Amino acid sequence: MSAGDLQALSVTLRLAAVTTALLLLLGTPLAWWLARTRSRVAAWVDSIVALPLVLPPTVLGFYLLVWMGPQGAVGAAMAALGLPALVFSFWGLVLASVISSLPFMVQPLRDAFAGVAPRLTQAAATLRASPLDVFFSVAVPLARRGFLSAITLTFAHTVGEFGVVLMVGGSIPGETKTIAISIYDKVQSFDLTGANQMALLLLLFSLGAVGASFFASARLAVRR
Repeated sequence: MSAGDLQALSVTLRLAAVTTALLLLLGTPLAWWLARTRSRVAAWVDSIVALPLVLPPTVLGFYLLVWMGPQGAVGAAMAALGLPALVFSFWGLVLASVISSLPFMVQPLRDAFAGVAPRLTQAAATLRASPLDVFFSVAVPLARRGFLSAITLTFAHTVGEFGVVLMVGGSIPGETKTIAISIYDKVQSFDLTGANQMALLLLLFSLGAVGASFFASARLAVRR
């Protein structure tokens, strides 16, 4: 593996780690609300969250590029504040990855929270536990399998994302060039051996991540 490949691997892992951490913080309260609310708005929010699953990545990437570009709402706001542009930057990729990976974090957590029996949270509330205590002491431990699946799927999806990354970040070595982009570049330059090595690395990683998630989930189910 060349120095450029290692650099692409480093960018990919950093992007996946930051995206997963941010989505864990943002997606957990959203998933809890979706699992518990009876508001009619929830159906629309669920639809928006699921949109990246059915929208072609290049379409999503195009609109994010326009949105973060100089004439877009976010791009114009960044320029007005004197902040660096998000397009073709690592943090632009982070924002794009957070949006494209949102359903992979929220949906497993929503389903896990929906499986928590209301009588358990109500019992904790009758013992004068605050809503925050109920969430962290009752809901989170019971939804741990959902957290495991959500974290694994989000990380793995971000590692393998191509369309959104290419549209928003391009292929800047050390900044926005990920493993998926590196594979594409190698194929374009007819370096099929190098592309095969990188593709095999992604394949083994994805298989290992999903396998480990299923194994750990099964172990947690046995302990319950």
